[in-house]
Amino acid sequence: MQSKRGRLDRYLAVKLQIHRKAVRELLLAQRVYVNGALAKALDLLVDEFSHIVFDGQVLQANQPVYLMLHKPVGVVSATKDKEHRTVIDLLDCDVRHELHIAGRLDLNSSGLLLLTNDSRWSETLMSPEQKVDKVYRVTLANPLNEEYIAAFAQGMYFGFEDITTQPAKLTILDTHIAEVTLREGKYHQIKRMFGRFRNPVVGLHRLSIGEITLDQGLSPGESRMLTAQEVASILRRSQFRSVLMDRC
Repeated sequence: MQSKRGRLDRYLAVKLQIHRKAVRELLLAQRVYVNGALAKALDLLVDEFSHIVFDGQVLQANQPVYLMLHKPVGVVSATKDKEHRTVIDLLDCDVRHELHIAGRLDLNSSGLLLLTNDSRWSETLMSPEQKVDKVYRVTLANPLNEEYIAAFAQGMYFGFEDITTQPAKLTILDTHIAEVTLREGKYHQIKRMFGRFRNPVVGLHRLSIGEITLDQGLSPGESRMLTAQEVASILRRSQFRSVLMDRC
């Protein structure tokens, strides 16, 4: 999901169906306001959440939405699917079909899932450069031992993609339960890493992404808006700022 960011003159030319050269006259005549301020520059950068007014008429007033969902097992992390119920189907939200998923979970996994209509926020969240920790509780078919800890910390080579995973932290919680912290998300990475020990994963539950932790008050299938603090924990990693607004 790419950010919808561009120049003001391009936006107005498309929205008003006028030539871009005519936009200059509109600005000189002081007929355009962006985020409450008089627009003067043709190359002013706007995005899908910029509040834009022309001659007193609101052209755009979209608001960002940030949502956490307790994803249940058996629901697919997609906006549409012909065979399974999707996470979008679980939402009771007017703008649910405008949302996209920031960090998917597979069909048989559960836990924290984040959804938003703010592409720049989700790009920051999922960027490998940001090194956002993702914490999972993993239940295994066979007992664990100390060898797992060292192997995860060293990283593992996957020949099919010709890559070596980044070091991961594994903490043994019980004989068959571990907590795994990753800073990347290769295809079925956790299951494949335990597969090196021929130890099938029978349960995978995401607990947190960065500083955002799954709300224990949410039952599987339930969701809530992120708090301003939770949203800001991701914004602090980036140069941009957005305004948190409740719309669900």
